[in-house]
Amino acid sequence: MQYGLLFAATAYVLWGLFPLYFKLLAGVPALEILMHRMLWSLVFLGLVLSARQQWQWLGAVARRPRVLAGFAASALLLAANWFIYIWSINHDRVIDASLGYFMTPLVNVLLGYLILRERLRPLQWLAVALAALGVLWLAVQSGHPPWIGLALAGTFGTYGLLRKTAALGPLEGLSLETLLLAPLAIGYLLWLSANGQNTFADVPASTRWLLAAAGPITAIPLLLFAAGARRIPLATLGLLQYIGPSIQLLLGVLLYHETFGGARLAGFAIVWSALVVYSADGLRQAWRTRAIPPVVVSTR
Repeated sequence: MQYGLLFAATAYVLWGLFPLYFKLLAGVPALEILMHRMLWSLVFLGLVLSARQQWQWLGAVARRPRVLAGFAASALLLAANWFIYIWSINHDRVIDASLGYFMTPLVNVLLGYLILRERLRPLQWLAVALAALGVLWLAVQSGHPPWIGLALAGTFGTYGLLRKTAALGPLEGLSLETLLLAPLAIGYLLWLSANGQNTFADVPASTRWLLAAAGPITAIPLLLFAAGARRIPLATLGLLQYIGPSIQLLLGVLLYHETFGGARLAGFAIVWSALVVYSADGLRQAWRTRAIPPVVVSTR
């Protein structure tokens, strides 16, 4: 349990600190950063799989077209989520990005109802309604919907929905996704090189190392998260997930001095109240489940 908390909390802290890393790459176009992230993630994951001698799954998956199609869809959603996030960080929209990850749990609940036909409890409905009210308020006060937050929550929520029923674990799944994206990444980087636009060739060595570091920076939090998720209750994991966007919000306000006035704060406060209701309902449900004594079936 203690190791599980440590692993999961560390993963969320690292995710929360991602703006610090991507800000260092502000001189590189977001799309090029994305392609390097795909490529170097595959390299790093390949090394991990080789060290663990964990390649057997790939042959079985290659013979299952439906599984490949499902992971191709999740890979595209993941790439879209990564691109929007990188673009928002490097265009001084860190606070908008944090909103997306605050909203993601509530988007997951709504997608579960719409797609998986899961029944929502009254407090879950209240949480979704409050989140919708918060988004509406932010749209009214800014003159447009919070597109970055909605796009991040929508792509990551849908990605999670696809991975919920996927046939592979986190390490193998991300490896397959990056493998499927690799031709796109390699092709785009070769095209940039052919046209003399490959930033990698012109930037200082420190920036090249930072781009190569996108592999472990992407994979290590995921591996920590997977290790933590196996060791702690889902309700506890649900509370820890707010560490990441909270750190991002603080970085946006305190370090990057993005605008966060009273009207915008009010919209965030409504979304936070939705998360409080959602978390309280999850904790109550988990407590009720533990309080129910196990049914002992006699074998005599």
